Amino acid sequence: MSIRMRNVLIGLAGLLLLTVLLYQIPYFHTRLEWRIEKFFIYTKNIIHPLGPAPTAFPVTVQAFTATVMPSHTPTPLPLTPSITPTATLPPLPPQASIASPPFEKQTPNNCGPAVLSMALHIYGWEGSQADIANVVKPILQDRNVNPEELRYYVRTQAGWLNLEYRVGGTIETLKRLLAANYPVIVESVTALDPNDALGPTDDLWAAHYLLLTGYDDAKQEFTIQDSYHGADLKITYAKLEQDWYAFNNLYMLIYFPQYEEEVKTLLGANWDPNQNRQLALDSSQAATAQNPSDAFAWFNYGSNLVYFDRYEEAALAYDQAREIGLPLRMFRYQFGPFLAYFHSNRNADLLALTDYARSVTDMSEEAWLWYGYGLYRNGDYSGAKKAWQKAESINPNFFEDQANQALQLVP
Repeated sequence: MSIRMRNVLIGLAGLLLLTVLLYQIPYFHTRLEWRIEKFFIYTKNIIHPLGPAPTAFPVTVQAFTATVMPSHTPTPLPLTPSITPTATLPPLPPQASIASPPFEKQTPNNCGPAVLSMALHIYGWEGSQADIANVVKPILQDRNVNPEELRYYVRTQAGWLNLEYRVGGTIETLKRLLAANYPVIVESVTALDPNDALGPTDDLWAAHYLLLTGYDDAKQEFTIQDSYHGADLKITYAKLEQDWYAFNNLYMLIYFPQYEEEVKTLLGANWDPNQNRQLALDSSQAATAQNPSDAFAWFNYGSNLVYFDRYEEAALAYDQAREIGLPLRMFRYQFGPFLAYFHSNRNADLLALTDYARSVTDMSEEAWLWYGYGLYRNGDYSGAKKAWQKAESINPNFFEDQANQALQLVP
């Protein structure tokens, strides 16, 4: 072996050793691990390109329209809101602003913990997104944090505060909360950087949490803290409404428990969770009638029906949304279809949809849980057990109870 070749080999060995050593340092480990994973995901999806979500299997039902199934006329629930809506709330000021918290740039797929961290800082909390992620998504590759998980963190780790979320929000609701000095978190759509694509057919559509800290009627815009794009950015009312819509206009607010009566007054009828959902159900049902080709209207309608355990109707609404077409990441963030197809005994649809969801996002504990239930119903107990073990491994902190309950079904 020549001296030159020996030096080249020594250099390569040294570079490899340096890479291994750097990989052990948390800062470099996180960034290298993420890029390595992205490379393999992209390569896999070049070989097997991601296609659209599967449409529903044929079902024998009566025609389902934007109103309701003709065979079933829903009876309104006997709702008793905690507070009666009032017309005496003061007029909103033309603008309002809450002091911006220290900006926190999110680590990969960590907008939920990052935005919650910024919101909590407004209330004097002193942690970081890492503290939150360690509880609600301890595995880096877990790509989604649900509103329930964020509420769980606040109630268990910052119990001197409370977090509530509602759906069917309006621009007026957001402004009223901001004017009363309550920062608001919303779940909306963002366009991903092409460098974050899963493959050549990626639509780059993703969910994203935003923290709202102000509004200005003259400019028709909100001030937002966006952990992906930057601090103190502006978004128009119209743009936020458009991006917010795909997530049932979900909003979250944090408050001190001693001010709960004020929050009840601000939310009015929407304080009561059941009445809030009934209002959202009515609104989404009307949206499907107004525009039957709106996939998100049908999806929201299905999700609101799921809340009231009206699973067969919900499944049919989700069928409509799937037929029209949904973004490929939709089932990374919203799981109402899994419940609807499971509880309406449409196991083929449950398996097809959870299988698709896993192909888009392998590290999704929700997809693995319901995929396991589908396998269990098919008599594949070994496959179900492996699926539930996978779900538990992805989120051992928050998801352990659900996975354990499922695992008790198999030896």
